[in-house]
Amino acid sequence: MITLPWEDPFSDERVTVPLIFTTTRRGAIKRATFDGKSWRPAVEAAGIVPTRATGMHALRHFYASALLDAGESIKALASYLGHSDPGFTLRVYTHLMPASEERTRQAIDNLFRS
Repeated sequence: MITLPWEDPFSDERVTVPLIFTTTRRGAIKRATFDGKSWRPAVEAAGIVPTRATGMHALRHFYASALLDAGESIKALASYLGHSDPGFTLRVYTHLMPASEERTRQAIDNLFRS
């Protein structure tokens, strides 16, 4: 279990939630420990050269790209990633946003269809 501010890092309200991945003592796993003892060995076992592009942060990037591809908003994604500024999220992930021309046409067509 871990208790943290939820959605607003500056809030006094705390929420306790169970951790998905834990140490053998059921505590939080440090990023560097997970990277060095689990992620990196798995990458190497798969025959992939460990680099920044294949590091633990790649999971975060995959998560963000999957949400953007599904149509999640930048504001929501920023919140999920813990970014205080959605503009930062947009600058980092804008290249992953699907083209919206077809959605734009459909939105206007649907507006005038009725």
